[in-house]
Amino acid sequence: MLRILGIDPGTLRCGYAIVETSEGQRVTQPRYIECGVIELPASASIAERLRLLASDLRDVIAEFSPTELAIESAFAGVNVRSALLLGQARGAILLVGAEAGLACHEYPPATVKKTVCGNGRAQKAEVQRVVSWLCKLATHPPTDAADAVAIALCHAFHQPARTLTAKANQAAATKTPRRSPRVVQAAALPARSDR
Repeated sequence: MLRILGIDPGTLRCGYAIVETSEGQRVTQPRYIECGVIELPASASIAERLRLLASDLRDVIAEFSPTELAIESAFAGVNVRSALLLGQARGAILLVGAEAGLACHEYPPATVKKTVCGNGRAQKAEVQRVVSWLCKLATHPPTDAADAVAIALCHAFHQPARTLTAKANQAAATKTPRRSPRVVQAAALPARSDR
């Protein structure tokens, strides 16, 4: 089984989710394990918030033993300061994932929404509704946690394609080079005289 830790990064609220899916070429319904939000104190310095975020993520990884990490990739935002802070949170998250030996994968927000909701411009409420339905949850999770579930589900739904690509790459790397095919020139067709 493949256990995926989905992360919706943030420096005040960081959503996380755990889902399981089978490895291989077939698409299977992922199994929801848990989701939640790591809330960080707004009054703390950014350095302290990143330390707390890393510590809490290490606890989540220790408790659930994921095998892969999926995170929302950076996007060009309007507010430069917010984009820089988000980049710092992503760096801390990727570092913790790498330290734990997790394969780290990134997905743009539009890809996550398109994969999970069928619409790359889905609103937060739609993501919550679809995630709740897919995971058979009694109530909608908080928006940050719902986004993390969507990221984990997106990664799970892309698993068969990654498996096929890896197998094709492996097969291509181990094949012995074949002789180039012969090119046979076709005889020139006679010119039409009626033109």
